[in-house]
Amino acid sequence: MLLCLIQDGAFFFPAFVICSETGLQKKTGIPLLLTRKRIPLQDCRKREHMTTKPYLEEADIVYLTGLVGTERFSRGESIRSHHSHDESFHRPSLPEAVLWPENTGEVSRIVAYACERGIPVTPWGAGSSLEGNPIPVRGGIVLDLQRMNRLLAVRSEDFQADVEAGVIYKELNRILEKEGLFFPPDPGAAATIGGMIGNNASGIRSVRYGATRDYVMRLTVVLPDGQVIRTGSRSRKSSSGYDLCRLFTGAEGTLGIITEATVKLMGLPAAFMAVRATFPSVGDATRTVFEIMRSGLAPGAMEFLDADIVRVLNRDRGLQLEECPTLLMEFSGYSERGLEDEMHFVTEICQANACLLLDRGIGPEERKRLWEIRHLTHESIRRAHPGLLSLSMDVAVPLSRYSGLVAFIKKTVVDLTAYVFGHAGDGNIHVVVMDNPDDETRWAHVEEAHRRIVRQALALEGTCTGEHGVGLGKRGFMAMEHGESLETMKKIKALLDPRGIMNPGKMFP
Repeated sequence: MLLCLIQDGAFFFPAFVICSETGLQKKTGIPLLLTRKRIPLQDCRKREHMTTKPYLEEADIVYLTGLVGTERFSRGESIRSHHSHDESFHRPSLPEAVLWPENTGEVSRIVAYACERGIPVTPWGAGSSLEGNPIPVRGGIVLDLQRMNRLLAVRSEDFQADVEAGVIYKELNRILEKEGLFFPPDPGAAATIGGMIGNNASGIRSVRYGATRDYVMRLTVVLPDGQVIRTGSRSRKSSSGYDLCRLFTGAEGTLGIITEATVKLMGLPAAFMAVRATFPSVGDATRTVFEIMRSGLAPGAMEFLDADIVRVLNRDRGLQLEECPTLLMEFSGYSERGLEDEMHFVTEICQANACLLLDRGIGPEERKRLWEIRHLTHESIRRAHPGLLSLSMDVAVPLSRYSGLVAFIKKTVVDLTAYVFGHAGDGNIHVVVMDNPDDETRWAHVEEAHRRIVRQALALEGTCTGEHGVGLGKRGFMAMEHGESLETMKKIKALLDPRGIMNPGKMFP
């Protein structure tokens, strides 16, 4: 079966084929466009690229080109510009060169040379992050891992898959579906497994299945000096030594570059029920979240959308949804009859909280219809405000504090163009504010709202980022959240990366 993702871009890569007998990939000569979805031109080109002092000398260019060949080394302006920004508002920063390694050995040799020469190295997955995580703020080189996109093995009987870092999780799940399996974390964008591990991504199904870190069993990591280590095992449990897999998961490439992983899989449920419930107020909707979770029900996903989000979706997508605070829920089980029984409890809880409408359907098509609404959110918001950039806030609090935080947020952003939604079942809330960063007065107001919301989340014993990672946008809150333990993180960074070359400028204030 041939897999070929076609999206806009300017550079062609070989695609791959999955061999049904072995599950392994083979290179073909068929072109594959970059899988990075470009943000609209007016959203990113208004702001000038940051420039940094050059690190690469002619001898470095000759050496690095010799490692990967001229076809996988580029200093072209369009390629560098493509790798200068992610999906966030943060100012683009040009790398000096982009390299596309094809295996762990090449990554090791490149990083070892960069360490010796003191050249900054920034790993790149799909560029879909929202906090500036892969922006090469110190220049140097970007290692684009999208050519390392092989599915190495599917071990159905062990519920495991071995993948390279550049595999896109949606493509992985399309293949696994034939085996009745899936990789649960679902951040929505066309993210790579390596990027998901680097940010500890989660998404709409985290309420039931958890985050990416819960599915990482083994890692192959290239350390900042070029050394290759392998952490973890294929055993489902272990009490052996420090958990290095968790250390590198969520480290955003600041401690090393993940090149391969063994990930845990889950069995696909036999039946699904999709539910959309609307409410007269935000408080009614968020209170319902707490009561459903407290009841012992186990939703596979539970999402909150405020009325403004629904209004944007209606206008952008030609929908006719009720423009009220809305919960999107998914339940799964062994049979449709079991789901019907579960639905009686859901209906009672929703009606007790003044539910206005309950729209439900059983089966994969209804499930797809429900989540298309949620996955279109970011794109529809941006399309509704051409020429503006988005500051995406991503905080999380204990479930009992969720309703109070949402109320606080609504008051805080009342005079901004802001949209509130999130993974309500695990206390994660997103706030997207659309504005113009070049208008200093306006943007100062946006950033003050950001600070107030994050501080309130921390005061409620939550976190400054539930799933987007620290990157550039959350560095200033790290000391507030972690206190003295931040110094321990800095010591780990200094121990593994004494020259500070790995994704510099991220994580720490």
